[in-house]
Amino acid sequence: MSKRTLGYGKKGFALTALLLSVMLLVSACGGGGSGSKEANWISIEDRYTPDASKPAWQLDTKEETTELTWYVNADWWNTDYGNDVVTKKIKEDLNINIKFITGDDTKLNTFFAGGDMPDLITTFGINSPVVQKASTWALPLNDLAEKYDPYFNTVAAQDTLNWFQLADGKTYGYPNYSNTQEDYDQGTIPAKTAFIIRKDVYEALGSPSIGTPEEFQSVMKDIKAQFPELIPLGFNSIGEGTGSLGDVLQDFIGVPLEDENGGFYNRNLDEDYLTWLKTFNLVYRDGNISDDSFADDGTAFEEKVKSGKYATIMLDGTPQQGGNLQIFMTANPGKEYIAIDGPQSTVGNAPKLNQSGISGWMVSFITKQNADPAKSMQLFTYLLSEEGQMLMNYGIEGETYVKNADGTVQFTPEVKEIQQNNADQFKKEYRMGEFMFFGHDKHKTLSEDAFPESIKQMQAWGEGKLVPHFILENIDPDQGTPEARALTAINTKWNTSMVSMIRSKDDAQFEAVLNEYKQFLDANSWEKIVEIRSEKMKANKEKLGL
Repeated sequence: MSKRTLGYGKKGFALTALLLSVMLLVSACGGGGSGSKEANWISIEDRYTPDASKPAWQLDTKEETTELTWYVNADWWNTDYGNDVVTKKIKEDLNINIKFITGDDTKLNTFFAGGDMPDLITTFGINSPVVQKASTWALPLNDLAEKYDPYFNTVAAQDTLNWFQLADGKTYGYPNYSNTQEDYDQGTIPAKTAFIIRKDVYEALGSPSIGTPEEFQSVMKDIKAQFPELIPLGFNSIGEGTGSLGDVLQDFIGVPLEDENGGFYNRNLDEDYLTWLKTFNLVYRDGNISDDSFADDGTAFEEKVKSGKYATIMLDGTPQQGGNLQIFMTANPGKEYIAIDGPQSTVGNAPKLNQSGISGWMVSFITKQNADPAKSMQLFTYLLSEEGQMLMNYGIEGETYVKNADGTVQFTPEVKEIQQNNADQFKKEYRMGEFMFFGHDKHKTLSEDAFPESIKQMQAWGEGKLVPHFILENIDPDQGTPEARALTAINTKWNTSMVSMIRSKDDAQFEAVLNEYKQFLDANSWEKIVEIRSEKMKANKEKLGL
């Protein structure tokens, strides 16, 4: 998401935490936990008669306000409700009060270990044990639609519903930013990755090329010499993943998605990619990557983006950083960040930038203990509908946006001014583009105002560079298997190895860390994992008709 992004970062978990979450989930879903309680199928006889041609929220005669708790598995989610244009309108149209709760995997799993379940749950990743076990704790969207709101089937994408089907043939969760091949082909999806540089720095250096490893290292030295107060190179928070130096950099230089036989390819060991990791190591040894960058959390990274502390950034999630980039741009005219070609393949591969795939990003569910599943289904339908999509992206027609004769839309001058010059106020009072459950990129193409000014040039740079990664979605070994446990250990090992390689004191240490990682693969069922991933890639191709 993206957030996408997600969206949007937030990948990977520590081995211990993941093992704990799996154990908690398995025990809860298998027995006495709250996940196994009976479904709360309420009667709507005295409220309305479902109609496939009309959304149920427009038919429901319930006068009492519905109170719902909605758990979002992300500490960063904005829990405010009813005070901004978007959520105030949702509250008004559906007569729903929502109490948002946020947390991490540990908190999520306490619900399955016996506590009271929230009415709605949003988590991340179709492959997580929580999502895969959804039939034990969530209500199927197919049955909810049939019983309470058949109009849902006219606004939900059939391909997405099919992709999320579980073994029982039913679909329990629905994602945001679920893109199909058609969406890619139509060019309605903007790039979310860019190598960016401060415009004043770029011009002062003579707008240099930094496509080759030698050029890149040289320009970082020049930045250090001419702008000693800046950090020459920044990147997304490493956290427990690889920030934007892992698969994001691999996509940037066009590392292949599959091997020559159409099977799984270990992109981490691609020679082109390793050449660039060695280059980053040389840049580090020159003193042009800060040690702090490896320890900074998302907030620390965002503060540095906001203040323009980085001269260049390998950035994943331009929409998520749009507000921070806009704050810097507004305060520093002529110094704004711009996208340039940045690192390029040493073997001639074109970029293969990724965006949200068919699996999307945030996946939302209606739990079995939901206080009013009919009203909750109406909420899902509402947010997925044209009305909800327009509200989430642009607000209210006539109040925050106007429609043009050609079908495009634009914010009113007052709203546009706040969006461009006071990102914090825009976020607090309007929230368009941020409240993104069930959001889809295609609605953003209706207006130049869908994204802040600060990232439009970056998105233009990315045109023609997106390549769907559908074949790599959900290919990991099934949770709870020995291979899944081995892969968790391997991923953790790669995260620490990649950082250690970039921070190596010399070539010998770089090679030693790399060799240790290769040996770790051999000792942890890597061949079997590759076999499983290749099989799942084959199944994906069949599902997608490739």
